[in-house]
Amino acid sequence: MSAQKTERLLNLLIMLLVTTRFVPKSRIREILYADASDEAFDKMFERDKEELRSLGVPVELGQLDAYFDDEPGYRIKPDEFALPQIDLAADEAAVVGLATRVWDHQRLARATTEAVRKLTAAGAEIDLSALDIAQPRLPADEPTFDVFFEAILERSVVEFDYWRSGNDAPARRRLEPWGVTRYSGRWYVVGHDLDRDDQRVFRLSRVQGEARKVGRPGAYTIPDGTDISATTRRLAPDLSTEPVVLLVRAGAALPLRRAADTVETGVPGPDEATTWDRLTLTRASVGIADEVLGFGAAAYVEAPAALREQVVARLEAVLAR
Repeated sequence: MSAQKTERLLNLLIMLLVTTRFVPKSRIREILYADASDEAFDKMFERDKEELRSLGVPVELGQLDAYFDDEPGYRIKPDEFALPQIDLAADEAAVVGLATRVWDHQRLARATTEAVRKLTAAGAEIDLSALDIAQPRLPADEPTFDVFFEAILERSVVEFDYWRSGNDAPARRRLEPWGVTRYSGRWYVVGHDLDRDDQRVFRLSRVQGEARKVGRPGAYTIPDGTDISATTRRLAPDLSTEPVVLLVRAGAALPLRRAADTVETGVPGPDEATTWDRLTLTRASVGIADEVLGFGAAAYVEAPAALREQVVARLEAVLAR
């Protein structure tokens, strides 16, 4: 994917996410596609819009005024975009559904800042609070993350060595990656395994050495209707789960609230001076420490004890440094 197109996709995503109302097509052209002819604009906009939707971004079409049949507009509702399991795919600029999980990735943070600056300079009416969906900040710290991240929009095959539990040595695999997602605290890539000729999911932490893009871009298409999160849940190994009990400040930790089985309000907080909310989640505790730490002083682990000890240990390590 060219730098020009990826920048355009990012700008379109940010514009539709942070604007406060439906944006008419004419306004989108004025700000983002000013140099394109009428025909070129129509083609580029339709392709870009469908590209975002294919990546799991809920681009919504609606009327600017409910009482008049005027020009329709487009928007992305932050509350719909910030679902707990947003699919990841694309390179730095396509930030796309990846945004919710990896805004803290240095490359994406730079690209996002630049996009907002351009939209502001162009006079777009924006609401930066929509970017609060960036919480919690989960770092994309797997060494091979960028390779898969970049290969998906390019539609490039990735070749890598993969170690599976119980095997003596890693095996070479070739994958047409469809998306990257975080599941139960771990990063996975989902796609079509060329060697097995079937859908497969691979945990990035088990990729050995360097992953490489091979062949030409545009080598495959992602099947229509592909649900990366559902595929990951279906194919990934089952993880043992246990109740996780958290105290969170009122109005904080929205992603954890959405995933909670129960929410009890008005609970005495850790300092006993204010009331908090108690969330109970049934999920694998692996990786949830990252999410809790992402909310800082707004979240507190009550149980299980092992998770609480892990969070405390990581906080003490930060203080020690």
